[in-house]
This record gives sequence, C-alpha cells and structure tokens, in this order.
Amino acid sequence: MNKHARRAAAATTAVLTLALLATACGGSGGSKDSKSVTLVTHDSFAVSKSVLKDFEKQSGYKVHVLRGGDAGAAVNQAVLNKGNPQGDVFFGVDNTLLSRPLDKGVFAPYKAKGLDKVPARLQADPDKHRVTPVDTGNVCVNYDRKWFADKKLDPPRTMQDLTKPRYKNLLVTEDAASSSPGLAFLLASVAESGENGWQGYWKKLRGNGVEVANSWEQAYYDRFTGSREGKGGDKPLVVSYASSPPAEVMGVKNPPAKAPTGVAKGTCFQQTEYAGLLSGAKNTKGGKALLDFLLSKRFQEDLPLKMFVSPAREDARLPELFTKYGETVDDPATVAPKKIAEHREQWIKTWTSLAVK
Repeated sequence: MNKHARRAAAATTAVLTLALLATACGGSGGSKDSKSVTLVTHDSFAVSKSVLKDFEKQSGYKVHVLRGGDAGAAVNQAVLNKGNPQGDVFFGVDNTLLSRPLDKGVFAPYKAKGLDKVPARLQADPDKHRVTPVDTGNVCVNYDRKWFADKKLDPPRTMQDLTKPRYKNLLVTEDAASSSPGLAFLLASVAESGENGWQGYWKKLRGNGVEVANSWEQAYYDRFTGSREGKGGDKPLVVSYASSPPAEVMGVKNPPAKAPTGVAKGTCFQQTEYAGLLSGAKNTKGGKALLDFLLSKRFQEDLPLKMFVSPAREDARLPELFTKYGETVDDPATVAPKKIAEHREQWIKTWTSLAVK
C-alpha cells in the first residue's frame, strides 16, 4: 500500500463514510440494501469523485467505502469477520500478507472482467480467482539528492551498499511487524541474502546505525530529510516507494528537471495489491460489479495519481508525472508467496530481536 495516497484520504471523509455505513449497512454482514455496495479497504484508498460517480451511474449501485487503518490492520479485521463481513469487497491485501486471508477462506471465487489484460506474474490465485490484482509497485530505499550532492557522496545503489561505513547512521526503515513497507524491506533482504544469510545482513545493518520507525509516516515525514512536507529529519535515506519521487513533484508550480528524491534500484521489492469478493457478502452481484470496476481501464488509469501505484492492466496508460519523474525498476526482488506464508511470522520475530531489541 502506497502511503502517499493518504494525502487524498482526509479524516473528515472517513468520518462521513462511517456515518453512511451506520445507516446503509446496519453494522456487519455487508450491504443489505441491494442498491448499495460496500468496499472495505485501508486508509490509503482513493479514487477521483468523477470516476466513482460514473460507475455508480452506470451500475446503479451506491458505493460506500469503509476504511480500516493500515493494510495489516484491515486484513486482520477481514479475517476476524470471515463469513460475516463488514462489506462486499475487500481491497488492499498485498502479496506479503495474502496467504493468511486465502488460507482462512475470507474470499469467494470470481473472475473479474479485464483479467486477460493483467500479466500472469501478478495473478496470485489463477486457478480459483479468489483475488484480483489491482495495482503493483515497488518498495525501495529513497535518497535525498541535495543532501548527497552537498556532501559530495554517491548515494547507495544496492542492499549491500547500505552496510558500508560511508552510509553509517543515514538510513531509517519501518517496523516489519507493523508496517507494510517495513515488511517488504525485510523480504528484500531475504531475497538478497537468502534464508540463512539475511540475519547476518541485519546484524551488519544494525551495526551501521539503521533506525527503525514505527510507521511509514514517521519514517518519511519525521525522519527523512527529502520530504517536501516533512519536519526536517536527519536521515537522507528512507525505505519508501519507487513512486515517491513523483509525489514530491506533484503540485509544484515550477517543477524541476529531476525529482528531488531518487531511488536506489538495487534495494527494491515488488508489491502487488489485490481485491476480492468477501465470503458471506450480502450483495454478491454488486460486489462482482465493483471488482469489474476496480479492474476497468477507467479506474486503472485513475489510480496512479490517487494512490501512487502502477495499474495492474498492461494496457492502462500512465500519467506524464509518472513517466517523467517515476523510477522504472526492471528486476525487483520477490519471494515466493508460499515461502512467505511458511516463514513470515518467524522471520518477523527474528527480525525484531535483531533490529529492535
């Protein structure tokens, strides 16, 4: 989940959404009104009003959005409510957390329209279609271009670079136990150093002064020197997203030739976000229509500048802000979903003992 999207998800919107749900849904169990459909998601979900209104007009369904905190918290809530969901569709579970809701039977099968336009490598459940790929992106170390230029120091390029003495005390990452990008960065180290080597990598990183923040917001806005909206931190390296540079340029009156932040491409881990029809949903027909909408070309071309991620559909066009200032990562790290499912909890426990305690 790309946290830059939270700029578009104001607290007042969340409050209004909850008020609407209280009357439209009557609590749990999805949309009891056949003319409404409820999307359960994380706080970073955003869509242009005009795009959503067009769907509502064409489909006849009124869409209600129920936000449930960070991705991990929203997924946990969906698992707890299995069979008696808060809505009809869930959006926002990524490949680092996907195994749990699939194993628990949270989603019902549905093959969304437009899935033939999505690359096979993004389809995590191709046989049963319990989840639909919606967007993809990369978690990567970002660097403050001006800071490194002023110090006449080349920024790091790879995972191993981060352990070198010249980058001592410069990096802040997020807690892998509670943060989606923090977990992705942990998985990047597993992909880089192997199941038996990543612990040694983190010992080196800890010895080189890596700081662990509680959340992406704290790391990026409070500790990172390169954030336009930040509080003036002292860390010129931060675990964020390959799409963070365009976010730093968006809305600037006289945009620079280059974004003020860069991406260390040898540190990236690929994330894909999925949506699924919730088992026990009251409005399965509306839920299926909503899934079709999330994979429609209209929504797919809207999401880059709303959630700062790339569309899952190969035929969706990227906005100029992305093509000009975005970073293309040709070979991001990945870890097989089965391996993540088998080891995630133990890896997080071991990581906590190495990086935090």
